Amino acid sequence: MNKLPLHKRVMILNMLVEGMSMRSISRTVGVSINTVTKLLVEAGEACAAYHDETVRNVKANHIQCDEIWSFCYAKDKNVKAAKAAPEGAGDVWTWTAIERDSKLILSFEVGDRSSATAIEFMDDLLARLADRVQLTTEGHKAYLEAVEGAFGGDIDYAMLVKLYGDLGGKTAERKYSPAECIGSRKEPISGYPVKEMVSTSHVERQNLTMRMGMRRFTRLTNGFSKKLENHLHMLSLYFVHYNFVRIHKSLKMTPAMAAGVSDTLHDMEWIVGLIDARAPEPAKRGRYRKRNSN
Repeated sequence: MNKLPLHKRVMILNMLVEGMSMRSISRTVGVSINTVTKLLVEAGEACAAYHDETVRNVKANHIQCDEIWSFCYAKDKNVKAAKAAPEGAGDVWTWTAIERDSKLILSFEVGDRSSATAIEFMDDLLARLADRVQLTTEGHKAYLEAVEGAFGGDIDYAMLVKLYGDLGGKTAERKYSPAECIGSRKEPISGYPVKEMVSTSHVERQNLTMRMGMRRFTRLTNGFSKKLENHLHMLSLYFVHYNFVRIHKSLKMTPAMAAGVSDTLHDMEWIVGLIDARAPEPAKRGRYRKRNSN
């Protein structure tokens, strides 16, 4: 089977995590869109497996959680009218948990904004921690049941409840801009959270990095995800690249190194190596026998 040269695969993956659309990559590198898609699927599967296996027993202090919105194929309100909408079409929420000091993305979950997704998210987060932590979320009520169910009382948990004003009227500003945040309040929920550490600033900044680093998260674009599976593959690639490859500007190292999860600075060729390590070995051809002409 033909395989792209290493430098082309590295180039494609770098373009994906820098926010280029798949068709733009196809035109720039000179390969078919199917080739880009196939590499994304392979990278997503390899990165998801690596993250799940490696980001375990993490010693963390302060964790912040938030959700970021996107959509697949069509927005919720347009799914019924859309032709041949695939399973998973509509609004998609990505839940992320980041460690405040190391900036390590500990856990992520993709789904709706319901309590069921929150429970799965918190259960996964708990399985990756080594010690008791302080947790801050925004004021979404789904977190209450999810955090209590996963951690019980073995956590210092607080909510940062933001207060929003109303832009008013059906203006362009009202349509394309979020409501103005006019204040917030810190609500202790469980344990003894340190008030000064109750914040979601770091995870919200990470949400911005996600929007800049993945074309499918960009607002007002036609580069949105068409298949939920590819959306998940892109997220898996992005998070492993962010944790293990990308040097954080203020830390001068990768988040994985800062968190003690890895002692090595990796590069995109390493991710290609993760892909190749999962690929099945080609079947050996039998010995050729010449046919008799009789």
